[in-house]
Amino acid sequence: MPSKRAIRKKLRVPEWHVSSFMMDRALNAVVRQIKKLDRRHDIPYLAGYSRNGKTIYIDRQLPKSFVFRGRRIKVDRFLILHEALEKTLMDHLGLRYLDAHQIATRAEQAAVRASGVSWDAYDKFMKKYVKSSDDGSLSRVPRDLDLKPYREERDDALLVRMAAALDKGRMRMGFRAARVKDRRARKAVRRK
Repeated sequence: MPSKRAIRKKLRVPEWHVSSFMMDRALNAVVRQIKKLDRRHDIPYLAGYSRNGKTIYIDRQLPKSFVFRGRRIKVDRFLILHEALEKTLMDHLGLRYLDAHQIATRAEQAAVRASGVSWDAYDKFMKKYVKSSDDGSLSRVPRDLDLKPYREERDDALLVRMAAALDKGRMRMGFRAARVKDRRARKAVRRK
């Protein structure tokens, strides 16, 4: 009698061969590991993660799917893969944000293509919803959003706006909007 676990389908190609079936299986495994998906907040650059990595945040204004060649493509699983991989690479392997982001983007791109979707179409859809530092649409930011990517990018204007848009109270991890302003003021004084 088979167990309640999923029965593994025997492949006709070597296990190391990259295929859409294997990519889909790996993508599903990553998605199952995430404890919570939150789509109730404004997230700069579409998605992020909590400091403890248990919650993946996807911007509330990003649609859950788009149409590609007559098929409805759900986007959450690709973003979950990207964010989970990025967080893991930074926390467990000590990579800097930019390096982790590049690797996570390549994995996301491989997953998108393996599902039969053009990367250009997917990327074009995503870019329509990106909130950048000059965008005024941040009003609800989660308290436990990991700020490491934004700090490493030195996006001070965005950090100030995020502090103003927090759900409850001040931003954790010692962040204060005044400190960002002070740091910029000190740099300006040094340049003179």
